[in-house]
Amino acid sequence: MTDDFSLTGWIERNGRVMTRADIADALSEGYGWLRECGGEFYLSWDDGCARDWMGIIQGGCGPGEIVVDGTVIGTVHPDPPALPLADAIETAVRLRNTEGVVAFSGGVDSALIAAIADLPCVTVGLEGSHDLLHAARVAEEIGIDHTSVIVSPDEVEPALKAVAEIIPRMSPVDASIAATLFFVARWAGENGHRRILAGQGADELFGGYARYLETDDIEALFRQDFEGLRIQGARDQAVAGLFGCTLSCPYLDVRVVRAAHAIPAAERVFGGVRKRPLRLVARHYLPAEIACHEKKAMQYGSGIWKVIRRCARNNGYKNSVQGYINQLTRA
Repeated sequence: MTDDFSLTGWIERNGRVMTRADIADALSEGYGWLRECGGEFYLSWDDGCARDWMGIIQGGCGPGEIVVDGTVIGTVHPDPPALPLADAIETAVRLRNTEGVVAFSGGVDSALIAAIADLPCVTVGLEGSHDLLHAARVAEEIGIDHTSVIVSPDEVEPALKAVAEIIPRMSPVDASIAATLFFVARWAGENGHRRILAGQGADELFGGYARYLETDDIEALFRQDFEGLRIQGARDQAVAGLFGCTLSCPYLDVRVVRAAHAIPAAERVFGGVRKRPLRLVARHYLPAEIACHEKKAMQYGSGIWKVIRRCARNNGYKNSVQGYINQLTRA
């Protein structure tokens, strides 16, 4: 047994979260066992490292790579039994709910996670914002431990500057999402949480964006959006890391991804309903009104985007939030 390794995140093998002793024992016998591991992890040891298959946790090798002495010797490719979507989601959440907090907006993605996880939940937003009001109502209805964090408009520009310096892509959308997540991660870190369960991936897997109702090639759009998840993940983990946290994504568990991809694209967005399979699952855990509720993206529902636009105008950028963000990174 060797305990000379570093682990960020958690590793799952055969449906069970491995302890440090389990990992130490396995490493003493080689590295082949990592090929079958699920979880969200970056594992490093004296002559190598490995990272989870989706690259949820950032690290010194590529997503899903097993590296020894600078050479990729294998890939992480977990292959658990296929499950129906509802079972896949429940399994994914329960593997992650041993600690942490749920980033909760009251939308179907986070509400379903919250209903299964039985963890504290937190919502951030400006006073009177849609997300704070809606999330509080949903939290009361489904009976979860919920905290509302009111963000002052004066806090937004410093948060935006902090995230603009670390995120990999500097678009207004990325920066505004990162600034919103900043306040979630700050609260989590200040309250002793190291894991933030979030609904990332649900829109890309199930068709949550308005453009899914407008496209002529929905299958191509699903592929394109799924491929973009890695840069979004790098953004979100960078922000969470400011406060010693990691983001945990049940919808990007291999079981959920497999179950979602088994559903034809035309059935994931059907009859004008986005994320239809996810909503059908959610109705087993949530009141129908909550499962079917259409909600704004977090940067809009929290009121953060409105403040960013106002800051841009106040700094002379009436028509260019991008120019304002660029200025912040040069300051």
